[in-house]
Amino acid sequence: MAIEYELTLNDYLSIFKRRWLQMLAVFIIILLAAISAAILLPPTYQSTGTILIESQQIPDDVVKATVTSYADERIEVIKQRVMTRDNLYRIIQKYNLYPKKIDTETTSTLIDNMRASIFVTILNADVQGGGKAAIAFKVGFEYERPEIAHKVANEIVTLFLDENVKARTERATETTEFLTQEVETLRKELEGVENRVATFKQEHSDSLPEHMEMHMTMLQRSESDIKEIDRDYKSTQEELRYLDVELASSKANIKTDINGVAVSPISELEKAKAELERSLILYKETHPTIRALKRKIETLEKTVEVKPETKPARADLASELVIAKVQAQIEAAKVRLASLAQQRKSLEAKVDQLQSQVTQSPQVERGLFTLMRDYENAKSKYEEVKSKQINAKIAENLEQENKAERFSVLEPPFFPDKPTKPNRKNVIALGFLGGIVAALSFALLLESLDRRVRGVDALTNLINMRPLVIIPYISTKSEIKRQKNFNKYLTLSILIGVGLLLLIIHFVYMPLDLLIVKIMARFA
Repeated sequence: MAIEYELTLNDYLSIFKRRWLQMLAVFIIILLAAISAAILLPPTYQSTGTILIESQQIPDDVVKATVTSYADERIEVIKQRVMTRDNLYRIIQKYNLYPKKIDTETTSTLIDNMRASIFVTILNADVQGGGKAAIAFKVGFEYERPEIAHKVANEIVTLFLDENVKARTERATETTEFLTQEVETLRKELEGVENRVATFKQEHSDSLPEHMEMHMTMLQRSESDIKEIDRDYKSTQEELRYLDVELASSKANIKTDINGVAVSPISELEKAKAELERSLILYKETHPTIRALKRKIETLEKTVEVKPETKPARADLASELVIAKVQAQIEAAKVRLASLAQQRKSLEAKVDQLQSQVTQSPQVERGLFTLMRDYENAKSKYEEVKSKQINAKIAENLEQENKAERFSVLEPPFFPDKPTKPNRKNVIALGFLGGIVAALSFALLLESLDRRVRGVDALTNLINMRPLVIIPYISTKSEIKRQKNFNKYLTLSILIGVGLLLLIIHFVYMPLDLLIVKIMARFA
């Protein structure tokens, strides 16, 4: 059984000798295609600008910004806002981009092409703590014409700067508006709690905890006043009983004591003066007992001063005056008793009211404590949000005055003086290598499709026997002549084809000298 034959170096050399013409054709075709692509591919120019991320100019401990997101996150958000359909289509129309495609391609395709031509690269730096922070980013645009690439890059950089200011200002304004609404809501809640506290205090004004001490003092004073009135009431009752006896004695023209025993005016006067002296030790001058004794002494003194030779008519008149005076004193004492009774009744009502207020004070204090706790909570929330609102307003002013973190142009987009792609030398080098690989692959493919047996080793491997005699291939004169003619005509055809191609390019497309200069410029 024949085994698979493995090609040797001589076999590969034989294949090369047989297939060199096909291999050369494939190599030249691919190399020419690569050269054509390197020459004909339009150049792409790239204009790039660098934007620096500047930190906040005022320290954070003085004014804290309301925009606290990371810079790379904001850059991505701004990128999405800048690269919207409206913005990109406006730029396409403004600078007349893709004029060859604008009539054949859809708007979405043009916008996608432009998005692919825009690039944003974030530049990070190591920070203390082992992390990385964005300190700048590059924005660029690629296009076939350098002046258009430069203008569009400037336009995109401007959009990034404007969008950053707009986004930060809007976020700060939204924060301020939100906190303002919260402050207004909390203010209304605080006013509601204040109204409830005021209403509660008004409804229980007599039982408030702060009035407890005053009520206790008033209660003690009222009870003391009741005792004083009771003493005055008893004293007035005694005075009234004495006046009743005195009135009866006056009417009988006989002076008697309390027990009805007749006494002389002089002894009675002395007795009244002695009693007055004793009473002054116990009572004040304004005490009813003192006043009654003084009136009694005055009456007795007037009685004693009446002389014996006074006429009977005058004595009767004096007696009537004394009776009238005593009656007046009795009426005054009764009025005083009634007044004291009314005062005592009023004081008792006041004491009952004060006792009720003192009793209700703990319940009122409990309800007031609950309301005051709600009031303090509402006040604390209001003051906290109010403070945040003030800080947010300051931060908003900080954003509007561009004193917070901002984007600044570190390096404006430059005018590109040479294309960034395609790399024509690499294209030709790739075509050269690709032509070699393709030529070898094509030769091997032809050999694998050709089932003829070539060479002694292949025949020996096929029949498992070595040939006795090897007869080399003998070319006839006609074959040699035909081969030489074929090679001559092929070379001549190639030369004529190249010459005709150069003439066509020179007269139809571009003069050869200008073409050579242009090609050299592209490869420069």
